[in-house]
Amino acid sequence: MRSREAQASQDAVAARGHPLAEVFFRLVESRDGDKVLDQAIMVSWDLVGVRPGILEKVRDHVKPRLPDFEIGKLIINATHTHNAPVTLEGRYTLPESGVMKPAEYVQFMIGRVGEAVVEAWQKRRVGKVGWGQGQAVVPQNRRAVYADGTARMYGATNTQEFRGIEGYEDHNLDVLFFWDEKDQLLATAINVACPSQEAEGGLSIHADFWHPVREMLRQRHGKDLFVLGWAGAGGDQTSRPMYRKTAEARMRKLRGLTPLEEVARRIVAGWEEAYQGARQDIRSDAVLRHGVQEIELPYRKVTEAEAAEARQQAARYAEDPAQRWNYRWHQGVVERYEAQQAGTEGNFKMELHALRLGDVAVATNTFELYTDYGVQIKARSPAVQTFVIQLTGSGGYLPSERAVRGGGYGAVIQSSRIGPDGGQVLVERTLEAIKGLWPPVK
Repeated sequence: MRSREAQASQDAVAARGHPLAEVFFRLVESRDGDKVLDQAIMVSWDLVGVRPGILEKVRDHVKPRLPDFEIGKLIINATHTHNAPVTLEGRYTLPESGVMKPAEYVQFMIGRVGEAVVEAWQKRRVGKVGWGQGQAVVPQNRRAVYADGTARMYGATNTQEFRGIEGYEDHNLDVLFFWDEKDQLLATAINVACPSQEAEGGLSIHADFWHPVREMLRQRHGKDLFVLGWAGAGGDQTSRPMYRKTAEARMRKLRGLTPLEEVARRIVAGWEEAYQGARQDIRSDAVLRHGVQEIELPYRKVTEAEAAEARQQAARYAEDPAQRWNYRWHQGVVERYEAQQAGTEGNFKMELHALRLGDVAVATNTFELYTDYGVQIKARSPAVQTFVIQLTGSGGYLPSERAVRGGGYGAVIQSSRIGPDGGQVLVERTLEAIKGLWPPVK
């Protein structure tokens, strides 16, 4: 068996001249002679989330052009930069002129992404693969816990009531590497258990810390190196410290780095650790298996008290166009409660991808998944290394049980369609899918 690989990128610049987003692709196919054994196309897009309809539209664009590809094995993940273009209609108040509206941007990018995927697939060639692990202090839990048992995202830590940080931080950096037949490094995929929201706002559009990561790696390993950013289970994480902020700012200043460059420095250092090991174990015969299935997760139950509070808040914002986001945030809970009471809510359906590439497992989910769930999956996986990729859709936060007890943004009912019960189902179904890619243990 040999693998065939390709990669491509797309830097979207609209006719108006505004840089919009970068998109990176990795395509892998395993063959035995002329027989195709399995396939995958993985797209990393600098967006806050993959909103409903985007994946389907890209697949529809690509499918007639690639009759030899199983279209359900095309995956898109978002890096969760908060400085991405808006792709969701009716959520924000936008200028009437001078900018691309969400639907216009989505249509514009789908064409460009689709064409780049087709071109890359048609140019795929025999290659090699490797994997490694480094360490990078990038994810830092962003939920402060207080004496009364409550928790708050980005809550103050310099107060007498502060008692600690809520959860674990996964500083492992999991990396895939792809070479051509002559061992020339072509592409890499980096799994960081943290969203790329160091900047988390402002008026400029950019990829957050992934941009300096790509720039630094290209300076060292060639200007044509393709870098896929994979956000791991980091719904409760940030790259910014919750305390010791002054000390970190001082060291960053002494190094002459911006906040984005400091995060990139850490990722690149961990990447180099992984690369030094992986380059000693380059594989040309790694097995590729790719399973796709739709799973169902139970919705988080809305209590009567939660529904009443949400109804009151929705009414408060209903008539103010500038508060459209807040209105929808609360009104969504009301609608969920009504469906729950009517018995029409059903289950949440999610497309789950599980891949085996040599000794590595890769599993996807559509959520801003709290780190506890990612740790469970990694700890129980049969793979040497397990990559968990979040935000292959826009399922919202999936908080841990302790986070729900503490409350606060990211854990309250408005933030979360799926709760800890559904999170545990996700863990079990993901592990079943991963284990199915390995021979049963005797």
